[in-house]
Amino acid sequence: MRYLGQTAADRQAMLAAIGVSDIDALFKDVPPEALNPEIDLPPHRGELEVERHIAALAAKNLSPADAPCFLGAGAYRHHIPAAADHLIQRSEFLTSYTPYQPEIAQGTLQYLFEFQTQVALITGMDVANASLYDGATACGEAVLMAQRVTKRHKAVLSGGLHPHYRDVVTTLMRQTDQPFVAAPMDVAGTEDLSTLIDDQTACVVVQNPSLFGHVRDLSALSKACQAKGVLLVVAVSEVVSLGLITPPGEMGADIVVAEGQSIGVPLSFGGPYVGLFAAKEKFLRQMPGRLCGETVDQDGKRGFVLTLSAREQHIRREKATSNICTNSGLCALAFTIHLSLLGEAGLVRLAEINHGKAVELAERLDGLKGAKVVNQAFFNEFTLRLPKPAKEVVEALAAKGILGGVPASRLWPDEPEAENLLLLAATETNTDEDVEALVAALEEVL
Repeated sequence: MRYLGQTAADRQAMLAAIGVSDIDALFKDVPPEALNPEIDLPPHRGELEVERHIAALAAKNLSPADAPCFLGAGAYRHHIPAAADHLIQRSEFLTSYTPYQPEIAQGTLQYLFEFQTQVALITGMDVANASLYDGATACGEAVLMAQRVTKRHKAVLSGGLHPHYRDVVTTLMRQTDQPFVAAPMDVAGTEDLSTLIDDQTACVVVQNPSLFGHVRDLSALSKACQAKGVLLVVAVSEVVSLGLITPPGEMGADIVVAEGQSIGVPLSFGGPYVGLFAAKEKFLRQMPGRLCGETVDQDGKRGFVLTLSAREQHIRREKATSNICTNSGLCALAFTIHLSLLGEAGLVRLAEINHGKAVELAERLDGLKGAKVVNQAFFNEFTLRLPKPAKEVVEALAAKGILGGVPASRLWPDEPEAENLLLLAATETNTDEDVEALVAALEEVL
């Protein structure tokens, strides 16, 4: 393929067509420090020297694998069976990309079909797609879908919604000049979002468990939404919770989005992860991304196909339901393998262990040196109100070799109330020794 560069006239014609004066205008939303960063790189070195230098830098990290870890806030440390990692590295899976030619990707389509089935079952919804990039982008797509379904534009965002999810949604709303209402930070878990609903509202987005760990019955909110013709979008950042908590679909959710990282996908310093997306069947044609279906070929044998693919790469173009070009295929496969190994009873048992670990931790920390657990009900994560700034405490714990949670101020930097709040998660990977180490260290640093 030859490369044909654009002339100055070509560039001006394209810029005029999209309504900007110069190329720099295309980058106006990027902060200057990110657009032109000053990078202090050393002179060139040999390969062996570079490997040693990078290894030395990596050694400065305090890894969850090497320290008591109570991190959460949307990314959780769980045990992944060796079988899952082994199977996804088989060449037929590892080299398989996205099924652009579905007739020769039957294996990929089959496991994605099974993935969809698993997601629909655990969320309590009718249908699910073949995954999205992560929970935050899935949340943004859910709001866009709700706007298409309701022909309205306003979105109401819970104060317990993860700020990363909120940021994705608000960015989409600002770029399309759509209205939204972001409720105040909901530390206590007592917000009443029904008071923010009006005749222009397309959807209400709520997280369960919330960022601060609160577990809520969403049935009343669902009824309030239905009375106004509003869709209820439920986000789940800790998918293991669905093994124990009532599925969002059973509480009346219209769309469910989730981060699937907890099942089959390692932390990996923030990605890649896998976004889950499920909805009621009546909204099927408005779902974003890919959807795999089961059929039969001309000989009557079972086969799998991409179906209802109203994406921008197919025939609908500007009428497409999304511009999602691919899915997190390998991470979706890891999710499917891990959940298959667990089975229904195994997922429930895993959730019970997680909840039990968190309850034990909360009981040990509540009242310790003036600390107070703010939650009444939680799954495997809760919020601890400290007598001093949480950031200082976390840094002191790290110096002792303990990853002691996430300061709420890291996620809500402009909220004074967040300064003394610490988010702590406990999973099946936390030992009794981990808990003892955290308690002893907190007694010293508080």
